[in-house]
Amino acid sequence: MSNVFYPLATTSWDESEIAAMQAVIQSGNFTMGAKVAEYEKQFAKFFGSKYSVMCSSGSTANLLMVAALFYKKQGALKAGDEVIVPAVSWSTTYYPLHQYGLKLRFVDIDLETLNFDLKELEKAINPKTRLIMAVNLLGNPNDFAAIQKMIAGRDITLIEDNCESMGATLGGRQCGTFGVMGTFSSFFSHHISTMEGGNVVTDDEELYHIMLCLRAHGWTRNLPKHNHVTGVKSDNAFEESFKFVLPGYNVRPLELEGALGIEQLKKLPGFVRERRANAAVYEELFNGHPWLITQKEIGESSWFGFSMVIRPEAAKAGRTRQSLVETLQNAGVECRPIVAGNFAKNPVVQWFNHEIQGELPNANWIDSHGLFVGNHHTPFKENIKRLRDLL
Repeated sequence: MSNVFYPLATTSWDESEIAAMQAVIQSGNFTMGAKVAEYEKQFAKFFGSKYSVMCSSGSTANLLMVAALFYKKQGALKAGDEVIVPAVSWSTTYYPLHQYGLKLRFVDIDLETLNFDLKELEKAINPKTRLIMAVNLLGNPNDFAAIQKMIAGRDITLIEDNCESMGATLGGRQCGTFGVMGTFSSFFSHHISTMEGGNVVTDDEELYHIMLCLRAHGWTRNLPKHNHVTGVKSDNAFEESFKFVLPGYNVRPLELEGALGIEQLKKLPGFVRERRANAAVYEELFNGHPWLITQKEIGESSWFGFSMVIRPEAAKAGRTRQSLVETLQNAGVECRPIVAGNFAKNPVVQWFNHEIQGELPNANWIDSHGLFVGNHHTPFKENIKRLRDLL
């Protein structure tokens, strides 16, 4: 679209990222190495976690996170265990859960926060529930105090898909750290960009060691000498080089991505400040809009984008998403569905072992009456004003 004045995303790189990549190129070391290790160290420190594992994408971060729960020495998950998921999220929130044989229970979302409908979540928790996958949607934290209260004293593990919400906080605590593990994405359109890339953070050393092993072929090479997977590694590097102990993957990041991450992480606080400043303008102009519902913030959102959901009374009066999409696109505003809408309506779910909690009315409404437009890491006030004038 040549007349775009409101893109979904723009590059966040400058000469520092170019120089970082050039340094890697000149070194000749392209596979996962010192830059990735340094980025992981800085990432964990930034988010207040003990450990961080970088991988090839936010999707494979979810894969490692879910897989690790199956190889714990105590309390490991097993196929057939039940996991509660929100009905609105991206495909690779769900796929690892299905691929490891878990039974998914889809729960409705709140029409304003776009995260778990807490009343429906509480109804969904049952004696078979072993896991809750919380998804912080479009930068917005879940109400983790409420969720933790629901599962207190139960054998239920909480994990977070925080891929859309890097830098979001609740009570001063970084999202992605409320569960036993949390995932992040650094794809181009996200809060920071490392080309492709993802991270998992955790304070659990055993899960950390399991993910180090799973990330690279299931071998022992990347494990410390004393570890929770094999106990103690031998000092014979030749023998340990091709010793496989877990059915893993190759989801390693590139050294280029680690170098980019180091530079981008320095800028993340400024990026989030600008996104929040843009959101303040958006909220001032759009809150109370006569025919659009905007997202209600929990804690301090990092505002991945701005949702627009047609109000039920406006839909009855003839407002349609299709007409809104056409208006936006014709005026040069890029827009997308709210993540994947009601994911439970996708044909792929026929392959899942799953149940649906209730009728999912809010997820269905989002699916047919919702969309989102982008937010940016740079000042975007004039574009937002123009968007408001358009509507």
